[in-house]
Amino acid sequence: MLLLQNARIASENSPVLLEGDVLMVEGKIQDIGSNLTPPEGARVIDARGRVLMPAMFDAHVHFRAPGFENKETITTGSEAAINGGVTGVVMMPNTRPALDSATAVATVLENATHRSRIPVYTSGCVTKNREGKELAEIEGMRELGVKMLTDDGDTTSDPAVLLRAMQYATEFGMFFASHCEVPELAGPRALNEGVMSYRLGIKGSPACAEEIIIDRDIRLARAAGAHVHIQHVSSKLGMETIRWWKSRGDVKVTAEVAPHHLLFTDEHIGDYDTNYKMNPPLRTQADCDALLEGLKEGVFDLIATDHAPHTPFEKAQDFISAPNGITGLDTALVSLHHFFVEPGKFGWDLVVKRYSAEPRRLMGLPVPAIEVGQEVNCVLFDTEAETTFTRDFMKSKSQNTPFIDQTLKGRVDLVILGTEILLER
Repeated sequence: MLLLQNARIASENSPVLLEGDVLMVEGKIQDIGSNLTPPEGARVIDARGRVLMPAMFDAHVHFRAPGFENKETITTGSEAAINGGVTGVVMMPNTRPALDSATAVATVLENATHRSRIPVYTSGCVTKNREGKELAEIEGMRELGVKMLTDDGDTTSDPAVLLRAMQYATEFGMFFASHCEVPELAGPRALNEGVMSYRLGIKGSPACAEEIIIDRDIRLARAAGAHVHIQHVSSKLGMETIRWWKSRGDVKVTAEVAPHHLLFTDEHIGDYDTNYKMNPPLRTQADCDALLEGLKEGVFDLIATDHAPHTPFEKAQDFISAPNGITGLDTALVSLHHFFVEPGKFGWDLVVKRYSAEPRRLMGLPVPAIEVGQEVNCVLFDTEAETTFTRDFMKSKSQNTPFIDQTLKGRVDLVILGTEILLER
């Protein structure tokens, strides 16, 4: 038994934090009220001033297993998630071998049950080996519980193949997550085409390389009667394209935005800092501002980190040669508080809705809430404490993040799932 006293309780439905005591017994919330009497044998924690909310869920992570365990493993990735207040994730299938068959999916899910303290789900490929030519073993993956199909890391290049996949898999209740990029336009640079690319002397990737495929894949979904989820949107026009399609009401489209596309611009790259190299690339302040408005407006259904670990050796290469990607699980919740909640740009209700509730709804999973009778799945967050993201603090096997050694306001103090305290500072 655990009694949290004087917690400030956050929910997706109200910007107001309600203060109260929360009693947890055998993995369920038994009572919520004022001045609850601790039952005999209960542990009591004074949560005064701290925010109690449902734990987060990240629907876009790269745990690199199998094939790239030098960057991340299911164990280190899931521990990074817990460190950041996340109690469930969806892995992307761009592994080696790619997760394009029932055999590959079964192996990774079996490993996850033994190597992770939180639920780990996986997406499956649209096409064999993510090559965009032949359909993957969709039915076999569906039988193992796969709901999301994606060739993430690349666009499914052949629209006829993607349309066929949509027509086939939609009958089984599956949906498609689209990494949107015309490779012939984008190139390998992962630097926005603009003032900074000219200044650094690197040919940039224009935003239209992303925007063209956003529109294409939504049109294909409309033709097939499918649900398409647009991943890691980075541009103003991309957001506006999704907003327009949603306003029509004749196609099921959801979309995500990553914290780094809300926080950073290509100006941050400075002197070729590869921790700011990602795909889609960081764009301009005008894009950041538009993405934030899209998040507040509901154009973006969810926040997802696109957690993409790489080794220090890889990121130490020159800007063009270094791989794309940024880690995010350790840092996302604290950074959202520091840069957005603390200054009043949005409230805890948006964080809970977009980084806890909606990602689970996307995956057809139960949505936790701080309510009597609910299963315990929560985070206690100290808004007045600070977190310094040292290498020792980070649980990810890789630390390719601009936040390394930075101190931000806010700290994940407690993570509880069922009867288990996963983290306590």
